[in-house]
Amino acid sequence: MANDYYSTLGVPKSATESEIKKAYRKLAKQYHPDLNKNDKSAESKLKEINEAYEVLSDKTKRSRYDQLGHAGFNQNFGGSSSAKYSAGFEQEFDLGDIFGSFFSGGFDSSSYTRSRPQRGTDIEVSVSVSFSESATGCTKTINYNRVAACETCSGTGAKNNDSKKTCSRCRGSGQVVESQRTPFGVIQTSHTCEVCAGAGQVIEHPCSACGGRGKVRKSESLEIEIPAGIDNEQILNVRNKGNAGSNSSSFGDLHIYISVKPHPIFSRKNDDIWCEIPIPFVQASLGGDVTVPTLTGKVQYHVHEGTQHGDIFKLKGKGMPKLSGRGHGDQMIKISIEIPRNLTEEQKELLKKFDKISVAKNYQKNTTFFDRIKQIFGS
Repeated sequence: MANDYYSTLGVPKSATESEIKKAYRKLAKQYHPDLNKNDKSAESKLKEINEAYEVLSDKTKRSRYDQLGHAGFNQNFGGSSSAKYSAGFEQEFDLGDIFGSFFSGGFDSSSYTRSRPQRGTDIEVSVSVSFSESATGCTKTINYNRVAACETCSGTGAKNNDSKKTCSRCRGSGQVVESQRTPFGVIQTSHTCEVCAGAGQVIEHPCSACGGRGKVRKSESLEIEIPAGIDNEQILNVRNKGNAGSNSSSFGDLHIYISVKPHPIFSRKNDDIWCEIPIPFVQASLGGDVTVPTLTGKVQYHVHEGTQHGDIFKLKGKGMPKLSGRGHGDQMIKISIEIPRNLTEEQKELLKKFDKISVAKNYQKNTTFFDRIKQIFGS
């Protein structure tokens, strides 16, 4: 069973963004492989830390995790935890932070940032499903655009293997070191190489297909499985289907925002289905069988004698399937008593006769209410 992300970072569920980031940086330094060369478990621990941080540092992913737990990042939607590790670490954690805390000066993290692998950005799309589809689950085809590695140059940006050369200015380091004499001695400073922009290499003959960028925009068509029980505004995450990363890094993710269309009869509250059924006042008074629509068809329910307007009864297990795959919610039926209109003279006379022979116990709410008025205001 996967570890709880909050426990992995050692923060409570109410932790702020700054508290999560502070805890992450502390643990990342503590378990970084360069500082734990004799501890093989450090790399595994760091993978867990980065996986937890990638989710909790992103508002959208954190919200999905708080709602669905690890199910919101189910492996059925592609990718692996190791991909999360490399993406989260390289994107959020700068080696300059580690070395800067132990040594002063001499490390230009900006050149490292340009030449290091950087995870691709995420993409967001919306998918609309019907109320019934959200109850049964369905398959949808999504068409979207994303940035992918150029197939002509395999993402290198170069026309051929000989087109990419080591930068002669920085000799492949991505940074230039300059010395300056001062009254206090010789001071060395480093800055990003202006020739290769910190990449350490220059492309003499760029790829004609991508113009040397190594990336192209392309259309994608993806078939996804939407699980039964999905709710409006919930999000599915498809790993590695976002934009391409830089310098051979991993792809970003595809976030699919679910929009559930309203139903003409049903509404939803958590995993319960609600439905309001109007019945004639005579049936409410005498009781009888009522036809009740459910997600799986019609059922008969016996309304007891003396049913009141607004009464609610429950059909157990007739609600939405739970996303966890264990059981269903319930269906709640709210009774609305319909008062007849357009009465004939005969109907009116019958009602008047009925009213004359009615007694106080036939109208308990009415009797109780006016008894209270008498208590307050007197007779």
